[in-house]
Amino acid sequence: MTEKREYRMEELARLAGITVRTLRFYRERKLIPPPRREGRIAWYDDHHLARLRTIAALLERGHTLTGIAELAEALDHGRDVADLLGVATPTEEEPVRLTPEELAARFEGQVTPENLAAALELGYLGTDGDEIVHISRRLLDVSAALVREGIPLAEVLTAGKRVREHVDDLAEMFADLVLRHTGEDDLQRLRPLARSVVEAELSLALDRRLRKQSERDGP
Repeated sequence: MTEKREYRMEELARLAGITVRTLRFYRERKLIPPPRREGRIAWYDDHHLARLRTIAALLERGHTLTGIAELAEALDHGRDVADLLGVATPTEEEPVRLTPEELAARFEGQVTPENLAAALELGYLGTDGDEIVHISRRLLDVSAALVREGIPLAEVLTAGKRVREHVDDLAEMFADLVLRHTGEDDLQRLRPLARSVVEAELSLALDRRLRKQSERDGP
């Protein structure tokens, strides 16, 4: 087990590459949590150092201190990743751990407090100490790809919420079908069949949509 390190104010500022005055300012603005007090001595730890490095990276990307404070508040009120993913829940998705600055880099300029709160509420993101955890590498990659294509992240998240509502209904339908005719243990084993049906039907639906568009555009 890694021993927890603690730092006095001067050492923390040096490691973070800032002045003591700046560190005091960040503390006053509540950009970092309060230190542990031992008499008149304030002790900081690696959590504070990680937060300071995140602040520096976000400032370099053009975020304001006010915006960073709002992002930090949204993260501090986000659900713990253990609650989000559940304990020993079977999944085919691969969670992705990200620092706040890595998340900002994925969605350049669009990681706003509003979008972050929406992603946390939707359950795409959870928190684990100083890290952010996205529940699905596939969803993360697709969301980033859509944003690179010029679709605003806010609209991607709104679409994700609508998709969630539809697929929840589909999951219930498939589960009911399996449980009526087999056993509960078969639900996990047969889930790839449900995924194949949804993928095929979506592909066919897109075929129909493309044909309609082609007919409207004419020769």
